[in-house]
Amino acid sequence: MKTKLPEPEIITRKGKAVSVILPIEIYQEMLERLEDADDIAWLKKARKKPQSFRNLEDVLVDLGI
Repeated sequence: MKTKLPEPEIITRKGKAVSVILPIEIYQEMLERLEDADDIAWLKKARKKPQSFRNLEDVLVDLGI
């Protein structure tokens, strides 16, 4: 059974929210989701570009291997 995580605490300065305190589990999950979103955005951009491939043998010849 999962225990309920505490609610984030909002820190204010002069009546404006400036920071938040939240459980590390929520923070780590947020980071993972942001990284996933960044990866998906990069992949979508990469798929729009035309792709070209070379034979391994040609690459090795060019490298002098």
